[in-house]
Amino acid sequence: ETNENLEDASNELILTDEDLVRFQIGEVFAHVPKEEVENRIEEMKEVTSQNLEKLEEEKESILAQMAELKKILYGKFKDSINLEED
Repeated sequence: ETNENLEDASNELILTDEDLVRFQIGEVFAHVPKEEVENRIEEMKEVTSQNLEKLEEEKESILAQMAELKKILYGKFKDSINLEED
């Protein structure tokens, strides 16, 4: 969602003709040169993409662990337990 918002902001920035753009820093909006805002948005998109990749890798690892644990539990308890897929 954050990546989509940054992409939308980047697209809106392309459409503007102003040299100074309001950019939110913390809770304050500051007038920042358009080029600097473009650079900051690109950096933010890279960071969020890297975070997303890390989270995807972590998710895959956890799903693999869950599959192994399910095998162990079904081997031990047979059909007396029901581990539903989520």
